Amino acid sequence: MPSYVALLRGINVGGRNLIGMPALAECFRDAGYRNVRTYIQSGNVLFSADAPPGPDLESSLERMLRDRFESPILVVLRSRDELAATIAAAPANHGSTELRSDVIFLKHPLTAEATFTALPELREGVDAVALGPGVIYFSRVAAQAGKTRITRLLAMPMFQQMTMRNWRTTTTLLTLLDASEPDRP
Repeated sequence: MPSYVALLRGINVGGRNLIGMPALAECFRDAGYRNVRTYIQSGNVLFSADAPPGPDLESSLERMLRDRFESPILVVLRSRDELAATIAAAPANHGSTELRSDVIFLKHPLTAEATFTALPELREGVDAVALGPGVIYFSRVAAQAGKTRITRLLAMPMFQQMTMRNWRTTTTLLTLLDASEPDRP
């Protein structure tokens, strides 16, 4: 049975869209998903399902969450293998101690190429961007993080179709997915 991570956008941020992780996990279990668990409060749900990845499963999850929590919640879904490919394709220095590194997950049909062309001008010597499979890798020099221009991206309407996770969370999610699959090394 394939493993997935549902990356929920905008819950438990700034005191808005408060959803407890036990209630979120219960919602997934009640819908018949298996091996359900959450990771940290920002809306990362790991689960197994007999369904192919893609927009149909994302839409189904969004309907389920809207019905349960009475609020629209954007879901960006990645299979275990898609998440592994995202991590493998990251720039070599992404996640280094000198950088604050994030992965911006894009909701289909948004593409990395289209997003990249629409990005605001970044601060040279501070911000760095690279394209990946359905993601944008964004990092900034940790010592100059206060000078980043990432807030310009966050203010763009297209950001409503994205969700961001830091590098540590992203790699931890893969570790957790692998731990839930007994045949993985």
